[in-house]
Amino acid sequence: MKIEFAPLSVPLQRRLQMASVLQWVFSFLCLAQCCTAAFIALFFTRFWLVSALYAAWWFLDREKPSKGGRRIHSIRNSIVWRYMRDYFPITLVKTAELDPRQNYLMGFHPHGVLAAGAFLNFCTEASGFSTLFPGITPHLMMLSLWFRIPFFRDYLMSGGLVSSDKESASYVLRKLEGGNLLVIIVGGAQEALDARPGSCTLLLKNRKGFVRLAIEHGTPLVPIFSFGENDLFEQVRNPKGSWLRCLQHRLQQIMGISLPLFHARGIFQYSFGLVPHRRPIHTVVGKPIPVQRKHRPSNEEVDQVHQKYLNELSKLFEEHKAKYNVPEDRHLEFI
Repeated sequence: MKIEFAPLSVPLQRRLQMASVLQWVFSFLCLAQCCTAAFIALFFTRFWLVSALYAAWWFLDREKPSKGGRRIHSIRNSIVWRYMRDYFPITLVKTAELDPRQNYLMGFHPHGVLAAGAFLNFCTEASGFSTLFPGITPHLMMLSLWFRIPFFRDYLMSGGLVSSDKESASYVLRKLEGGNLLVIIVGGAQEALDARPGSCTLLLKNRKGFVRLAIEHGTPLVPIFSFGENDLFEQVRNPKGSWLRCLQHRLQQIMGISLPLFHARGIFQYSFGLVPHRRPIHTVVGKPIPVQRKHRPSNEEVDQVHQKYLNELSKLFEEHKAKYNVPEDRHLEFI
C-alpha cells in the first residue's frame, strides 16, 4: 500500500524556505563562534570529558581537511538544502560532459558575499550535481582558518569542503583513478568586497596559482560563472582608497577573511536585514580546457594558459548573459 502525502501549502513552503536560508546565513556568521564557545564552556562543566575527548580526536584528525575531507551523504542530501534552493531559486547548468576517468579543476566566479551558488551546487545535492555529472565527486576549497574551529570543521567537511592550501589541492587532483573535481573560488575573500548587484568585476587578472596547479597535474580547467551571485545582498559603499576599504583590507591581512558590510531584507519586511533577496542564481559550468602536464611550468606557459582561461570565461559569460537578463552592453572586467 502506497501512502501519499498532501502537498505543502504555499505559505508553509515559504516559511520552510526562509528557515533554510536563515540557518545557512547563521552557519557562516555565528555558528563558528558558537562552536568555539561551546567547546571552551564544556571544560567548566561536568561534561568536560566531551571536550577533552574531542580535543584528542581533533589532534588525531587534524590533517583530514587537507586529505579530501569527510563527506556525509545524508547531510549533503538533506531536504533543508532543497528548500534553500527553492528560496532563490538556484540552478546548476551543464554545457559539456565531464569524463569521470579524469580529474578537473574548476574556477568559480564571482565570489559574491557568501558564495551561495558555490556552496549549494557543490556541497549539497539540491541542484542535482551527481545526476548532471555522474561519477564525479566535487570538493570545494575554503580558507584553512575555518577548519581550526572545533565541531564546525566537521560540519564543513560533511558537505565536501576542503582546506585551501596546495597540499589539499594536490591530494584531490593527483588521484590516478580520476572522478575528482576541485572547485576554487578564485577571487576569494578580497573579491567579496566588490560584490554588489550588477557588478561584473572579477579579481582574476593576476590570480594564476590555480593555473599553475592545473598544469603541474595535467588537469583540465573548467570555467564557471554564477549569474546572480552578486545580486543577493547590498553592500555599504566602499570604493578603493576609502577609509572603510582600507580598514577591510587591513583586517583581511590580519585575519585572512574579508568583512564586507552587507545587508538585504528582513524576515517580515523588505527594507533592511541580513536575509538575502529572493533573486535567481544560475551557475553555468563551461567546457573543459585541456592542459598539458608539466612539472615546473615557466611563467610564460602559465600566462598562456591563464589568457586562454580568461578568453573561455568571457566567452561563457557572453554566450549566456542574455538568458539571465544581463544587459547587452555589460561585459566582464578583470582586475
